[in-house]
Amino acid sequence: MPEGNFYERVYHWVRQIPPGQVTTYGAIAALAGNPMAPRAVGYALRVLPENSDVPWQRVVNKAGKVSPRGVDPGLAVFRQRKLLEREGVAFDADDCIDFKRFAWAGPAG
Repeated sequence: MPEGNFYERVYHWVRQIPPGQVTTYGAIAALAGNPMAPRAVGYALRVLPENSDVPWQRVVNKAGKVSPRGVDPGLAVFRQRKLLEREGVAFDADDCIDFKRFAWAGPAG
């Protein structure tokens, strides 16, 4: 496991997700050493500076959806979805991502 505090470990693992793939807050929490902290992963990603190199958009909820957040949740969902679509990630009619097709297999995958 990488060294550092929980947020640093979250950022390390999120940087490993390739373009066009996604994973869940829970999966990142587990990789970062605290499987019971998916919300903390969301907080860690929410406080990233605008110019961060961490591809935060590649982390979604366990249903395969973009989670609304921030002051303008609708705009945040729109922005994250557009970033993912530019990477080739597709959404179905229910705004879900097909994990069988787009899920990151993890560090060993």
